[in-house]
Amino acid sequence: MIGIYTWAIVIYALLSWFPGAYDSALGRFLGRIVEPFQRWFNFARIGMVGFAPVVALIVLFLIQDGIRMIARIFGIYL
Repeated sequence: MIGIYTWAIVIYALLSWFPGAYDSALGRFLGRIVEPFQRWFNFARIGMVGFAPVVALIVLFLIQDGIRMIARIFGIYL
């Protein structure tokens, strides 16, 4: 599930390269599911360049690794 959400963040970030892509049906859909989480990381900005998607992906990877570590502790291998 985290892998699917990771791809959603990547695709949403790539939409910024195409004018008007956020206003497409795909852009609006991804915005509804990605923006609430990504909004927490809007502080990661240098000038006009935002790094919120990068920070969000790093946090997701840390969460995923944490879940795997906890699962290994309890003898569950994912």
